[in-house]
Amino acid sequence: MPEALLGAELDAAAATLARVGMCEPRREAAALWGACTEVSPGEAWLQRDRPAPPDSLDRFRGAVRRRARGEPFAYAVGQVAFRTLSLALDRRALIPRPETEGLVEHVLQWAGEAERGKGIVADIGTGSGCIALALATEGSFERVIAVDSSVEAAALAVENVQRVRPRVPVEVRVGDLLEPIGEERCRAIVANPPYLTDLEWEALDPAVREFEPRSALASGPDGLTATRALLQNAGRVLEPGGLLALEVDERRAEAVRALALTAGWPRLDIYRDLFGRPRYVLACSSEDA
Repeated sequence: MPEALLGAELDAAAATLARVGMCEPRREAAALWGACTEVSPGEAWLQRDRPAPPDSLDRFRGAVRRRARGEPFAYAVGQVAFRTLSLALDRRALIPRPETEGLVEHVLQWAGEAERGKGIVADIGTGSGCIALALATEGSFERVIAVDSSVEAAALAVENVQRVRPRVPVEVRVGDLLEPIGEERCRAIVANPPYLTDLEWEALDPAVREFEPRSALASGPDGLTATRALLQNAGRVLEPGGLLALEVDERRAEAVRALALTAGWPRLDIYRDLFGRPRYVLACSSEDA
């Protein structure tokens, strides 16, 4: 059987994607090839007259089929970029958003001041492990605990720990919110908890609602069930002066501020994301706790 030329494969993929109404199908086909082979889309088009490697071809064809069925790009190719990392990803976990990279940045900035970044940091609702692994590779924490209530998501996080092999230990634990921390005390607790209301989840674009795990997106009638629990209970596992850093829905930032004040957090700041939306809540526990 003659070898398949890359150009013919890209043309066939573009035609498949065009039939399902995808915008810019040729660009999408090149991007899929690039993600499956670590070749830039531009290089892919320049290599059109070359044979397509069989192992890469099988992966590419599978990704095209998944994209044509409506799967998000990251799930279709089985990986996602997050800050400096390339992580395995599938439907067991939420697709990391760029806004969450900003949450990590705020934690790193806090940790870099007066060497506050020593000790343990816990990532609650770790999903793919993106926050935990970013903090382990870029921060100065001595140990990272990654928690998820989903056994399946935790298994994916373990796979990514093995893939990244960070320089500090990252331990993945299964359980609800802070419960797996037990009696340990953390220097920082970081979370991108679910923050949509049940009605908002039902109104999501099907590309999100039908593929990404609901438990990572929706959090009760007001979207604040998980956030409320973290604010009420994080103080007991934080060291004095420790940090609770949360990503929140821009529409509920002030509601989160009110919940934090009611829960007794003495110091709290709200920061905006790159689009100017109030997105990050950073609260510090009392120094004399």
